[in-house]
Parts: sequence; structure tokens; C-alpha cells
Amino acid sequence: MVSRWKKRLVVIVIILIVIFIGGFLLYQMIGQKGSDKKFRMVKVERGEISSIVTATGTINPVITVLVGSQVSGTIKALYADFNSRVKEGEVIAQIDPAIFEAQVEQGRANVLNAQANLLNARSNLENAKANLVKAEVAVLDTKRTLDRNQPLVEKKVIAQATMDTAQTNYDTAVAQQESAKAQIESAKSQVESSKAQVEQTKAALKLAEINLRYTTIRSPVNGTVISRNVDVGQTVAASLQAPTLFTIAKDLTQMQVDSNVSEADVGRITVGQDSTFTVDAYPERIFRGRVSEIRNAPIIVQNVVTYDVVIQVDNKDLKLKPGMTANISIMIAHREEVLKIPNSTLRFRPESAKKETPKGGPPQKVGEQVKSPQGNQGRPGRVWILSPEKKPIPVSIFLEITDGTFSEVVAGDLREGMEVIVEETSGKKGQSQSGSAPPFMRGMGR
Repeated sequence: MVSRWKKRLVVIVIILIVIFIGGFLLYQMIGQKGSDKKFRMVKVERGEISSIVTATGTINPVITVLVGSQVSGTIKALYADFNSRVKEGEVIAQIDPAIFEAQVEQGRANVLNAQANLLNARSNLENAKANLVKAEVAVLDTKRTLDRNQPLVEKKVIAQATMDTAQTNYDTAVAQQESAKAQIESAKSQVESSKAQVEQTKAALKLAEINLRYTTIRSPVNGTVISRNVDVGQTVAASLQAPTLFTIAKDLTQMQVDSNVSEADVGRITVGQDSTFTVDAYPERIFRGRVSEIRNAPIIVQNVVTYDVVIQVDNKDLKLKPGMTANISIMIAHREEVLKIPNSTLRFRPESAKKETPKGGPPQKVGEQVKSPQGNQGRPGRVWILSPEKKPIPVSIFLEITDGTFSEVVAGDLREGMEVIVEETSGKKGQSQSGSAPPFMRGMGR
């Protein structure tokens, strides 16, 4: 009985071994058949290609004027509102002028007072001049008396006391003459001071009149009011800086787009390049403009550097409004009827090449001589084609512009209609590599 079970066990073991060996051989055969590589191809074609730089920006008027107030006060009246069209010199607001009118009246009174003081000073000057003439006459009179008494004293005709009196009178007249001269100089100084006082009061009056004129706010340009920041009865304070009352766009038929272009793309942009953009308000309409300025001042936000590229736009139909967000495309280059390939072909590399290619450069097609385009333009690239034996071989090429999907081929051994490899596929359905154990044998031997 035991001997019979042993025979059965041996037979079962032999059968299992045969099944395992047969399954392994069958798996190897299937793996070899399924390992045939297949490739997805695409044809090289001719067509147009454009290189563009994309960015976002804000639409603004070309010239925006901030209208402020140079004096403090209460807004008495407003003559312009949002979207009002105004002309240069037109009154758009009025600050209560009562205080400034009083200051003007006070200034005028001060001028009149100063002018009266000037007249008084001139009168004093004339009086001083008359006193000087009187003093000079007294000096001459006392001098003659003194001269007549001198010989009489010597002849003992008159007493010495009379001579002394004559001398005293002369000295007194001379002193009064000098005093009259000093009074004249003082009167002249007073006249000059009064003149200065008149000019000072006139300047103060002029300042008061200017401040009074500043209470009337006028438009400095022809344009459209796009912002009003005050209401009637509101007090504006201009002590530190002029408050903004209105924002006026000079000409809304000419707009500009201030765009933020990354530092990686700004080097490809030049003044005069064409640009297109869209706005959310009119998603189906494409607006056109032209690059007018590339500003050098960097804009740094969270360590990201961008530059303001200004695009001039015609806005005759007034569809574009200040503050709209624009999605911009700047045309860098445009080519027609050029040889082009999908960018995905440039990223392809077969598994065999990854294993066999040494570091130090891409493989070259045997016997291939690839020359750079004239002027050393273009960047090198490589695509793969199938040989007559259905094996992938590399082709070196030179590329120029790209639109993100296709690239222009300017040199290399490619012709229109040739097929290049985009993707490598496999004919087998399993994911295991050739030579590995079949699924039903995995895990054995652990």
C-alpha cells in the first residue's frame, strides 16, 4: 500500500516538473515574440511657425493727470463727475473761498497802510531837509555876527561878554546844522523802510489773491474724468501734500498696456514688435498693438524679477477701459513654409541608446556630416528615424524658433515627408522583462 502511494507521488512530482518546464519555455517564447519594439511615427512637414512671448498686463491711459488742491478748505461745489469730459481751464470744483477773500481784503488794507506810512516818511524827510536849510541860515548869520565882533573887541569898542555871546550863538547854530543833517539821514532810512513795507504787503496781497484763485479747481488738460475722490462738504487738507481730487485721462482713444515680462523673456523683445492681446470683457476679440518701450526698472515681487514692457494700442471705439487685465502675446519671429517637427520628437530617446550611449555627447549617424547653418545660428538637436532594419538611428539637426509645440529645422539630414519617432511602444501585453520568471513561478525559493 505504501509502495503504491510512493509511485503515485513520484508520478505527480514528475508531472509538476514537466508543467513548470513547459510553462517556463512557453513564457520565454511569448516574451520573445512580445519584445518586438514598435514605434509611433510622425511625418516632417512644412508650414508656418511663430515664436511668441506671453505675459499679463494692465491697460492704462497714456497720460493720466492727478488733479489736486494747493489750499485747504471745504468743498463747496463739484462741477464734474465720473466719466465727465472736460476741457483745459474748465472749472471742475470750488473750495469755499470765504476765508481767502477775507485774507485778500486784509492784504489790501495792509498795502494802503504801508503806502500811508511811506507818504508820512517822505513828509518827514522834507521837513528834515527844511530844518537843515534853516540851520544853515542860522550858521551863516551867527558867523557874520562873530566876524564883526572880532575887530571891535580888539579895539575895545565892545565888551568881551558880547564877543563870547556871539561865539556861543555860532557854535549852537553849527550843532543844530549837524543835527538837521542826521535827521535827514534818519528820514531817508524811514522812507526806504516804508518802501520795503509797501512791497512786502503787496507780496502778501498777491499770495492771498493766488490762494483765492486756487480755491477754484480747473482742469489742466482736455480729457475724461476717470476718478472723483471728494464730495461736497468734505474738507481737504493740503498742509503736508496736495490731496488728489480728480484723476483725468488725457486721451482714452490712445491706451497703453503695462505688461510684466519675465527676465528670461525680456531679452528677446525689441521696440516695434507686434503684439496681440485679449481682455476678459471681450474674450472673442483680439486687440493689436506694438511694443513702444522696454523700461529698465525691475519689478521684484517675492524674488521674481519682471520688467514693464509698454504696448501702445489704438482705442478709437473706447472698448478698452483703464484697469482691464490683458493676456498678451508678443510676436518675436514668424516664418512661413519652413520645415518643422514636433517638439516631442526632440525629447525621444530609445531604451537601447540610453544603455549604449557613453557620456560626452549624443550618438551620430555613421558617416553623417552635419553642418551648422550659415552664421552659426540655431541650436543643436537630435531626432530618431528607423533604419531599413527597423532599428532607431539618430539624426543631428539644428533648430531655430519654436512656438512651444513645433520647432523650425534649419539644417540637418531631414526632408519633408520623412518619418521621425515620437514614442516607443511594446508589442507585449505583460510588463515583465524578457528572461524573468513567469508569474506563476514568482516567489518560489523564498
